[in-house]
Amino acid sequence: MLHIAVASGKGGTGKTTIATSLAQVLPIGKTLLVDCDVEAPNAHLFINPIFTATKEVTKNIPVVDKSLCDYCGLCSDACKFNAISVIKQSFSSNQNILVFPNLCHACGVCSYICPQNAISEKPEKIGKLSKGSSVDGLDFANGELDIGAPDAAPVIHALKKWVLRGNSHYDTIILDSPPGASCSVVETIRGADFVLLVTEPTPFGLHDLRIAIKLIKDLNLPAGIIVNRDGIGNNDVDKLGKEEKIPILLRIPMEREIASALSTGKTLVSAFPKFQAAFKNMFQEINEIYRKANKVGK
Repeated sequence: MLHIAVASGKGGTGKTTIATSLAQVLPIGKTLLVDCDVEAPNAHLFINPIFTATKEVTKNIPVVDKSLCDYCGLCSDACKFNAISVIKQSFSSNQNILVFPNLCHACGVCSYICPQNAISEKPEKIGKLSKGSSVDGLDFANGELDIGAPDAAPVIHALKKWVLRGNSHYDTIILDSPPGASCSVVETIRGADFVLLVTEPTPFGLHDLRIAIKLIKDLNLPAGIIVNRDGIGNNDVDKLGKEEKIPILLRIPMEREIASALSTGKTLVSAFPKFQAAFKNMFQEINEIYRKANKVGK
């Protein structure tokens, strides 16, 4: 099974354009497309799946029984995220303990360390997962972070765990990553076999591509570059690819017809079948690079 993450250093470069089209040229029933951009999922707009299963994502939030708490402060000292605070007033007998759910990472250390067993945990909903398939049979899944929930990474982790468990019949899993190089991106590409870095030949695209390359090198992952909107800007992306020894696997030209088709909800390969061969060839190159990297690693 080959896990391919589609990532970029910035938003709007065309990650979803690449992820959806790559998934559509691969064998039906053997390919799973997962939209991990849980803060702004949009791959479903192009795939139009019929969802057949959903699941809530929760995290455990500490609840303090103040009748048992002696305000020793051990929980507050142990919390590295300042999600629980004990207020002591030396000039008064008034004491209090406050929990800040938005700061909580649900690690459980506060309830574990409490000597009075005054802290328990309750689940709090932070997102939703959905899975199904398109009318032409492409298997698809996505996650959606609840409005106001502060951390996307737990939803992405739950999404990957949910859809990958017991699904060994897939040959290829494509992960459409959030933009940038944050914790949610790291969570998405963690465990991937290959990363496709989508960029555009602009100063902003080049700057953020450098950040993305540093991330995948820190994680020791093989990668390739896709240049979207090719034809604008300059050839600095090509130079960077040569410097970092990361090949450019595909170029999508800057054409009004492409932008117009994508704006109507069509995928690149469905609107322009001429790109199907290019995506299939790119997939073969990915397999070759992965095999070589894996052989060197052994």
